[in-house]
Amino acid sequence: MPREDGVRPGGEGPRSLETRELECFLVLAEELHFGRAGERLYVSQSRVSQLLRALEGRIGARLVERTSRRVALTPLGERFRAELEPAYGRLAAVVEEARSAARCVRGSVRLGFLGSAHHRMTAALGLFHARHPGVTTSVVEVTMADPFGPVRRGEVDAAVLLLPVDEPDLVTGPHFERQPWRLAVSIRHPFAARAGIDAEELVGTPLIHSAPPAPAYWRDHQAPLRTPGGLAVPRGPAVTTLQEGLATAAAGGGGMLLCRPTAETHVRSDLAFVPVAGLGSSELTLVRARDGETAVVRAFVQAVTETASGTGSDTVSVPRARAAVGL
Repeated sequence: MPREDGVRPGGEGPRSLETRELECFLVLAEELHFGRAGERLYVSQSRVSQLLRALEGRIGARLVERTSRRVALTPLGERFRAELEPAYGRLAAVVEEARSAARCVRGSVRLGFLGSAHHRMTAALGLFHARHPGVTTSVVEVTMADPFGPVRRGEVDAAVLLLPVDEPDLVTGPHFERQPWRLAVSIRHPFAARAGIDAEELVGTPLIHSAPPAPAYWRDHQAPLRTPGGLAVPRGPAVTTLQEGLATAAAGGGGMLLCRPTAETHVRSDLAFVPVAGLGSSELTLVRARDGETAVVRAFVQAVTETASGTGSDTVSVPRARAAVGL
């Protein structure tokens, strides 16, 4: 039965406690005035009374004595306040720490790249670190022979790789802009003096290709077995890294297809990089494990999305970032 003072005995148990009621009690215990407590809480005086009654109902006893002349804590109210204040302070600190962590991404992100660090990727790094200076980033080269392995093994959190990517356990995107192909050949090769070649002319040059375990579909895209017209293209040597491929091409071992940014960043005196028409284009994308996304990775994906689309700031310089980037 309800008590004469209107407080139900027994209460509703700690699981139903409302933090707003606890906050209201602590403010009222400090002010000892319903009007001033309401002003501090930005609620009406009647709402303060309502919150206090609800809390006393949960506890099953009076916490505050109110007369026409004064407001005072009951003995139970004094004990409750003494124990509640430090506990409530700890709770508030935990919530604020969680909010701070949500606002400021911290940790590290490891980024792999194939061939060369695309300018959009370096711009993304700059934008990312301008937003999240507490994150450390390391950048490592991914080999042609095993482009997806480092992501799968957790050696990198994400990698910038050439499409196509047909791997069920990996997620792709955003994509970078499409780029035309260049054929790297020795300066002694007949193509070296040409301003460009047609894809059908590849029938006369063995194409250097990636060694396994890179998937066959991926290797064949970088070094097609046939021209767009259906003519067979001879296979050249298999290599594991970009530098091996460039050295093989310089030595006259065949031609190597590269996207234009990679060709432009690997200019050397013993190689010519000849534009290839009729072969479509190459395209880079960000690749990561389907089940490996973290708050840091999601934040980096956002930065890449903005820079890949041109909506982010490309003016942030990479040296500002706290990153171990050997570019």
